[in-house]
Amino acid sequence: MNEEYDVIVLGTGLTECIMSGLMSVNGKKVLHMDRNSYYGGESASITPLEDLYKRFNLPGSPPESMGRGRDWNVDLIPKFLMANGQLVKMLLHTQVTRYLDFKVVEGSYVYKGGKIYKVPSTESEALASSLMGLFEKRRFRKFICFVAIFDENDPKTLEGVDPKKTTMLEVYKKFDLGQDVIDFTGHALALYRTDEYLHQPCLETINRIKLYSESLARYGKSPYLYPLYGLGELPQGFARLSAIYGGTYMLNKPIEELVIENGKIVGVKSEGEIARCKQLICDPSYVCDRVTKVGQVIRVICILNHPIKNTSDANSCQIIIPQNQVNRKSDIYVCMISSAHNVAAQGKYIAIASTTVETNDPEKEIRPALDLLEPIEQKFVSVSDMYAPTDLGTESQIFISRTYDATTHFETTCNDIKDMYKRMTGLEFDFEEMKRKQNDTFGDA
Repeated sequence: MNEEYDVIVLGTGLTECIMSGLMSVNGKKVLHMDRNSYYGGESASITPLEDLYKRFNLPGSPPESMGRGRDWNVDLIPKFLMANGQLVKMLLHTQVTRYLDFKVVEGSYVYKGGKIYKVPSTESEALASSLMGLFEKRRFRKFICFVAIFDENDPKTLEGVDPKKTTMLEVYKKFDLGQDVIDFTGHALALYRTDEYLHQPCLETINRIKLYSESLARYGKSPYLYPLYGLGELPQGFARLSAIYGGTYMLNKPIEELVIENGKIVGVKSEGEIARCKQLICDPSYVCDRVTKVGQVIRVICILNHPIKNTSDANSCQIIIPQNQVNRKSDIYVCMISSAHNVAAQGKYIAIASTTVETNDPEKEIRPALDLLEPIEQKFVSVSDMYAPTDLGTESQIFISRTYDATTHFETTCNDIKDMYKRMTGLEFDFEEMKRKQNDTFGDA
């Protein structure tokens, strides 16, 4: 253990495993340690089901009606992958996809007036949707056509909109879109958690709607993908990538101390030995004095014996409850998967509701989502603190990830990874460069 490494990574959450893989591909000597005996950290998939009962301190064991415990892989933090999003690009360009199998999520839904509706994302779906009246449909269709051809570098496509100055609210007004349409466009297509984006320049929102549409176009049913056997497969895939490039892994390693000299990390002490390093990557739980609490998330894992009502009996889906619909500041999300993804016993479904906590009664806040899921066989409730680093690593060379938020996709996680990568290397993360390094090592196999 008394060796010198370029980078030591603490924690095996997805962010840490991706960073470990990227640093290894970049030719760095990496040591990856975790105090836990399993991969995934906060973003692990728990198996068998008995372990989930223990983790949430539920008395007894799962009833026989839930089938064999080992048929279950339950994510602690539910997220889907955007088919055309950043994480899929990272998986493809690092060839981690060779270790994983994905399935398309069957539907994307939005909540309005107590009911759920399929999110219209093509012209034909918009025209058939009961979310909007006839005139609204025409206006929405014009808006979607405008977004599809919008190119900030081609003035002919801008229709008088300045990508860097015109706010999104002004764009909605230009197309005369009503509040309900604004709600589902901003929250179910652009996937914003709050309405702050309305007063910001429109380019980011237009690009987010484009990402949704392009992701949808790849597979048709929804823009989302989900890995067979659960999200715990993702950190393990990137751990393999790191190992291929010489990364060393040690699970079940208690971390006794970070060794800091002159304000800078020089090593990590574990079981009396010190491994030396030039840079450290870790999740917030390893450096409580260098992070600040930025909020809380409530997540409720629900086991169902039926698909969610009004989703055409989908085996998997996402439901977004825009904040305006339930008098909140942030959205509520539901991710549902099932035995079709090898994460539950036959005929069973796992629905996970999550939202950012705003009051002293988080369970009441999440109620609108749980009402959509009834009857619920068993639920597991957690309220987690969210942390962000106060130390950006410039002096200390300690680079800390952010806690996973309530969103049901990995775009915010990927933004955090790209930000950490830039702070560590001084370079922008480049997907194509990563692909080239892989091909230099392995050829185009």
